[in-house]
Amino acid sequence: MLLDGINHVAVLTSDTDRLTAFYEANFDATSKVNTQADGLRLTMIKVGPTEELNVFQIEGNTEAERQVPMFGRGRLDHLALQAASIEAFDTIRDRLVSCGASDGFVTDFGPVLSLFFRDPDGLEAEVCVVNPDAQPGVNHPPGTPAPRYHS
Repeated sequence: MLLDGINHVAVLTSDTDRLTAFYEANFDATSKVNTQADGLRLTMIKVGPTEELNVFQIEGNTEAERQVPMFGRGRLDHLALQAASIEAFDTIRDRLVSCGASDGFVTDFGPVLSLFFRDPDGLEAEVCVVNPDAQPGVNHPPGTPAPRYHS
C-alpha cells in the first residue's frame, strides 16, 4: 500500500475558537497553526500523529450552518477519527456523552467499534477503534449494538 492514512480533512466553521475547544476537550487534540488574512482564518487541529483538521473560518461564509441527513451532505458526508486504544475510545465516549455531543450508542461492525457524534457546528463524525471482542470473519450491519456497551 502506498498510503499510510489521512493527512487532513478540511472543514468550515463559523466559530474557530468554539470548534477548537471542543476537539481539545474531547480528544486531547492540539491547535497547530492559526493564520488570519483578508477575512480568512485557518487553524490546524492535530487529532493524531500525522492527522489533522484544517479548520477554515471565512468571513460571510455560511456553509458551516448547512447540514442535511446522512448521505445527503455532498461529496464529504462525515469523517471518522481512529482512537488509539479501547481505553482512549472509552474516555472519548464518556467526554462526548458528557458534553451532549453523542448519545453514547456504540455500533459493533465486527472488526471495528463505532461511535457517532456531532461537533459544535453540527458536523456528524465518528470515532472508531479496533474491536477487542471481534470474531474473525464476522461482520455486522450498521446499528448493531456492541455488547460491551449495551447489556
